[in-house]
Amino acid sequence: MEILIRNGIVFDPLNNIKGEVMDIAIKNGKIVDPKEIDESKAVVVDAKNKVVMAGGIDIHSHIAGPKVNVGRMIRPEDHYLTNKPHKLPYTRAETGLTVPNAYRIGYGYARLGYTFVVEPATPPIKTRHTHHELNSIPIIDKAAYVLVDSNWIVLDLIKEGKKDLLVAYLAWLLYATKTYSLKLVDPGSDVAWVLRGRGIDIDEEIPFYGITPKEIITAVAEAAQVINIPHKVHIHCNRLGYPGNYVTTLKTMTLSESVKRLAPGPAMHITHVQFTGYKGDSWATLESGGEEIAKELNRNPNATLDLGQVILGRPATTMTADAPFEFVLYHLTRWKWASSDTEIDSASGIVPYRYRKKSYVNTIQWVIGLEIALLANDLWRVFITTDHPNAGTFFDYPKIFAWLVSKKAREDTMKEVNQRALRKSVLPSIDREYSLYDIAIVTRASPAKLLGVESFKGHLGIGADADVAIYDINPNEVDISKNYDVFIKAFSRAWMVIKSGEIVVKEGEVVKTVYGKTFYVKPEIPEDVEKNLMSYLEPAFKQYYTVALDNFVIGKHEIRNPFEVSIKTHLR
Repeated sequence: MEILIRNGIVFDPLNNIKGEVMDIAIKNGKIVDPKEIDESKAVVVDAKNKVVMAGGIDIHSHIAGPKVNVGRMIRPEDHYLTNKPHKLPYTRAETGLTVPNAYRIGYGYARLGYTFVVEPATPPIKTRHTHHELNSIPIIDKAAYVLVDSNWIVLDLIKEGKKDLLVAYLAWLLYATKTYSLKLVDPGSDVAWVLRGRGIDIDEEIPFYGITPKEIITAVAEAAQVINIPHKVHIHCNRLGYPGNYVTTLKTMTLSESVKRLAPGPAMHITHVQFTGYKGDSWATLESGGEEIAKELNRNPNATLDLGQVILGRPATTMTADAPFEFVLYHLTRWKWASSDTEIDSASGIVPYRYRKKSYVNTIQWVIGLEIALLANDLWRVFITTDHPNAGTFFDYPKIFAWLVSKKAREDTMKEVNQRALRKSVLPSIDREYSLYDIAIVTRASPAKLLGVESFKGHLGIGADADVAIYDINPNEVDISKNYDVFIKAFSRAWMVIKSGEIVVKEGEVVKTVYGKTFYVKPEIPEDVEKNLMSYLEPAFKQYYTVALDNFVIGKHEIRNPFEVSIKTHLR
């Protein structure tokens, strides 16, 4: 199929294009030179007075896996009256608000103009389940990060000082689970949770193992350097959700400077930093640590972060592999919860929640993400997330964009929030407003770079995948700072979305269902290293897991549209 998008207002930071009027040509699923298009045969799209960007990329959104599925089951009210029946042959039935079904996830992201989303936490032994759900999500490309924060084999190898074997195991695990990067959630806390019923801080000793979360973070971050994966290590800091935890976040960010580097670029990513950006020593004295975290981000080029931005006045469902925090949250909310342990891998919890505009604590949470995003000097190291569905759903991303491009949007929201909390924030004094080019950086270009796919994703240059979003708004006529409602409307329902060269959304509605790729890495492991690893792993599996080693490995044939990224490692 050939498509010619004519006269769009293009924002493409990876190619330094800042709102130029130009044509974008598509052929065989790729961006090509317009000269290659036979206009008499092509679908010609008139994008005059409309914004054209590459498809959006979300680096952190809980869209698949066992905890997501449990979230659906414990929230029938989330699905009541949200059902939309089949609209064949275009769409399958959609249901769910904070924990949508697989179809609504794919269609919902496509309607926003997003075409690539990463599930950020899958326990190894349940990753086959995660892939079953990823296989069912239409339209978007997908990937997943595998949890290794409290994995007993990882902890054993760190405790025993077997660094080379740790690297080999993590490389093997990534391929065995068909995942893309390594995830640490509250490192070591699952062990402390199981044995003592509580989490631990970054410098505390893990019961039985005698090592600290700090040692886990360093060991895994350095292993990621040797494995040479594109996105090195994705970290949910210790003490998430506790007053005073911004100190732990700063300590974790500082660790990125001491990681032994074998590759350029950031050494670690701090995720949903809003949840770990709290000053104060109790909920009554809670304050924002956003300014301090932004200062550290500006000082330290080795770390990146995403926001976990709170959406006020909307329901959410918190779900995380941080079981100790969910246990605390359940006792604060006193409604319902679910919790699970996955053999030797991790533990999780799920608690429904609602962020209230007049709540002192929720207002503090709301300002943190925005403070960091607006005080950051380098937007290539800041990423927009709600930690869907923890701080809000991805459906509300356009609201976050509006708070960033419009001080008026922020001021209008500030009129509705807790004023005592607002007086403790620097947010009211910040005048900065993002441009559309900035929005394209934080939602397209920088996520592509962070995931190491910038050669063919996140931009509209020749050779890129033909993932394109067109929004019905003319920034030369509409002042998005003053008319942010118009901006929200345009970015909530893309005028057109093209996925891999196929038109999948028209005027905000899904018109065709396709299935994107699932990305995973295949790190190179030398034969003798793998043989040595297997001699260690086979007895460990028999001791720890209820499944055989052969049954644990996920086959390529189990992945719908697999996209294997071969990695040349430093393993020798």
